Amino acid sequence: MKIGLIGLPNSGKTTIFNALTGQTAEITSYSSGKAEPNLSVVNVLDERITKLSEMYNPKKTIYATIEFIDFVGLNEGAGREGLFSGAATALIKNTDALCVVARNFDDALLGSPTPFQDVEKIMDELLISDLIIAEKRLEKIELAYKRGQKTATLQFEEKVIHRIIEQLNENKPIRDLELSQDELKSIRGFQFLTLKPAMVILNSSEDNFNNSESVLDKLSTKYKTLEFAGNFEMELNQLEEEEAIEFMKDMGIEKSAQDRLTKFAYDLLGYISFFTVGTDEVRAWTIIKGSNAVIAAGTIHSDLARGFIRAECFNYKDLIEFGSEKAIREKGKFKLEGKEYIVNDGDILNIRFSV
Repeated sequence: MKIGLIGLPNSGKTTIFNALTGQTAEITSYSSGKAEPNLSVVNVLDERITKLSEMYNPKKTIYATIEFIDFVGLNEGAGREGLFSGAATALIKNTDALCVVARNFDDALLGSPTPFQDVEKIMDELLISDLIIAEKRLEKIELAYKRGQKTATLQFEEKVIHRIIEQLNENKPIRDLELSQDELKSIRGFQFLTLKPAMVILNSSEDNFNNSESVLDKLSTKYKTLEFAGNFEMELNQLEEEEAIEFMKDMGIEKSAQDRLTKFAYDLLGYISFFTVGTDEVRAWTIIKGSNAVIAAGTIHSDLARGFIRAECFNYKDLIEFGSEKAIREKGKFKLEGKEYIVNDGDILNIRFSV
């Protein structure tokens, strides 16, 4: 999973990035749009994987991962020229979700915070960026028609692009437009930014944290929103675990920034985890909720999907309850499933295949 952090300059994006990743990236305004984004890959610390590793004692334990990308501060109006330049363009288009960081603290230069307005500015820029791409594509389709290339595929795509332009002109993101799988497939290559799931992090000062109900309520009417005390939570990474837990209790924070955003992102994207186990490796895999056994097999390796025969399956909860695979079989909880089996969160799979 790749999550891109975007926001206006001095919104505290890099502070949030450091809080989420434990990194110590320099917290300054970018001097130019050419600055490289900060990148970090972190493990999704799933207690189930830890327990499975204790039970199977494998040579390797591999957690699911999230890649956080802290992008250049977005200046108002940037969308008209493209949000980012160079390598950053490809990076943001390849993210699975966008996370808008909104300032909720006083700033010596910018003054009092206006988080809702800041988020709206950024969302407008994303809409403009997508609108430019859609209009340019429509121009190319019309040019192809003039050259005698009026194929059924192009005509289908033209209808989809017209629907998208209409949606964007109404100041609505593409993700709110009901598109069929065929329609989504026809526009996949454009990687529209407002098609991506989006969330908001309200980056509060210690004084404002847990005291900004009206701001959170207003944001939550339009966006999936989570509040962090960015600077405070970044500093927690420098403390010993026990000391950090005590400070978190004082602030009314039950889990780390990383744990909270991970759960939030999984819910937003509709992700679940399944596991593979053995003496060589215990590993977590991430798929979309509702995926079948063949999709899960393909997540592990394309050969497993291509030559899929059956999935040997049992669930983590049953393993913990009954204590062993042998006991699971005796209780009738061990299953052999076919291609259309819908994988559940916490399922442990062994794919039988032949290629």
